[in-house]
Amino acid sequence: MAVAGSAQLSSILPVCDSRHSPLPTLTFHSFLKYPVKLAFTTTRLYKPLTIMASALHSSKEISSTHFDNTLPTKDVLEIWRKADAVCFDVDSTVCLDEGIDELADFCGSGQAVAEWTNKAMSGSVPFEEALAARLSLFNPSLSQLNDFLEKRPPRISPGIAELIMKLKANKTDVYLISGGFRQMINPVAVKLGIPLENIFANQLLFGSNGEFLGFDTSEPTSRSGGKAKAVEHIRKHRGYKAMIMVGDGATDLEARKPGGADLFICYGGVQLRESVATKADWLVFNFQDLLNSLE
Repeated sequence: MAVAGSAQLSSILPVCDSRHSPLPTLTFHSFLKYPVKLAFTTTRLYKPLTIMASALHSSKEISSTHFDNTLPTKDVLEIWRKADAVCFDVDSTVCLDEGIDELADFCGSGQAVAEWTNKAMSGSVPFEEALAARLSLFNPSLSQLNDFLEKRPPRISPGIAELIMKLKANKTDVYLISGGFRQMINPVAVKLGIPLENIFANQLLFGSNGEFLGFDTSEPTSRSGGKAKAVEHIRKHRGYKAMIMVGDGATDLEARKPGGADLFICYGGVQLRESVATKADWLVFNFQDLLNSLE
């Protein structure tokens, strides 16, 4: 029997108002947002996450003079300030690490998986191909995943908590849209006060003995163009007039399209992918710039 890290749904769901009610379902697995547990495991509380207090610098010194989009135009700034919703990528954006790379490293296959991640984020190979290839290199079990989450909780990027707090104070809805996994993203959302129904991500599948079976291919974010489809779905069903996508990869850039995100803001504070950054409406290296622009 295949399970997605869950076998029994809690019978008590969060109460939401009409503005924040769960979205219509794309697929059965796509929007299982609420905390669930395996029948054969014990309930485990999320371990406190680490919020980094100082800015992160990559191994190479990055000069913003190489880009002409590090300062927003008047039109870009106006859309950013009036956005109804902001969608954030998670790995190397909201969090400092690439979750799948960290899990692979924990399981002993870090370097090989990281090479595939770079291919996926640069857009040089289809995302679904890269995702399947990376997971096949280490086939994580449920016990390894739980052990990983206990010993290496996600590290939150500096400034993101304050930015999300400000957006929420401005009545701007916040979403997490990721090619990563719900099991690793849920505690991040809880820490940042983002409703679990606002997560669009992939789901690892395990057998009844906790053995790795694969990932849910019905999730839109499991394939190239999936983030764009998620943004389009959100906009269609919530009726937002202006939406923003913030991230570092080619899959985030894809979300900027008619009927999807109006703007793509590239966050280069962790990973700077030049082929993506040059096409962004606005390139930032720290979240303080975005926060300051809302003051």
